[in-house]
Amino acid sequence: MKLNLALLAAAATGVQVGAAIVASRLVVAEVPPLTLALLRYAIALACLLPFLLKSFRAPAHDGQGRAAIKTIATKDWLVMAALGTGQFAVLIALLNHGLQHITAAQAALIFSLFPLLTLLLSGVLGREDISARLLAGVLLSITGVALSLWPKLQAPHPGPWWGEAAVLASAGVGALCSVLYRPYLQRYPTLAVSSFAMLVSVLFLALLALSENWPARVLALDLHSWTVVALIGGSSGIGYFWWLYALKHESPTRVTVFLALNPLTAALLGVLFLDEALSRWSAAAILLIASGLWLATRGAPAAKR
Repeated sequence: MKLNLALLAAAATGVQVGAAIVASRLVVAEVPPLTLALLRYAIALACLLPFLLKSFRAPAHDGQGRAAIKTIATKDWLVMAALGTGQFAVLIALLNHGLQHITAAQAALIFSLFPLLTLLLSGVLGREDISARLLAGVLLSITGVALSLWPKLQAPHPGPWWGEAAVLASAGVGALCSVLYRPYLQRYPTLAVSSFAMLVSVLFLALLALSENWPARVLALDLHSWTVVALIGGSSGIGYFWWLYALKHESPTRVTVFLALNPLTAALLGVLFLDEALSRWSAAAILLIASGLWLATRGAPAAKR
């Protein structure tokens, strides 16, 4: 049986996302959301920058129908800049904000709606067919997320829902960008697209994070915080290359389904490193979400070209 590198990359990304959520939870009290997002992608960009510079010396075409970065049309640059800002800046800023209010496991469970939102958007845009199995899977996974929130819903004074709303919005932004990215990933080199997208997001975040006085906060970070941030940034650079590579070679449905590994990874690492208890509600929610994803993507057709 031939090893599918695209799906292997997608699975590795699912684990990386869960681990990054836990690591972000470790430092989010010391590093504000926008500043943490800025540092994350500045480090990730440093990992990918050599490949971006190399792309400018590539021939006009790579022999597989993909144009080199220097031949990209201006309108495509603008679209990829917008998608990069959404995928790498807005998504992570919202996720980091949510982690200030809820646990890593809760955030990962809500963020696991990412693949199902991707499925629905792909169907609405005519990129994939929406079947009865897909709708059943969506409902099952939404039930799982609702189950994870049930203890808070039953509390006499549940408090605000800003954390949950921010993480859900983060998943929605990621789903939209993943669907819209695919044509550009098929048209242009993966490293060039991902590097440029991160560059735009870093510039955007550098301006936005001035509201948190990020230069002073960065200088004040201790060794422990820097170590965690460096791990988050380095893994993100590798992880997002894997993600975009997978999106180039497989449909958004088949790729994002592996984000089901995200809540499981976050729950296990949260227990080990954050002393977060895995309640029976969360365990049941993980099972329902995984079942919904399996049902929604079982026998899913490849993306429409």
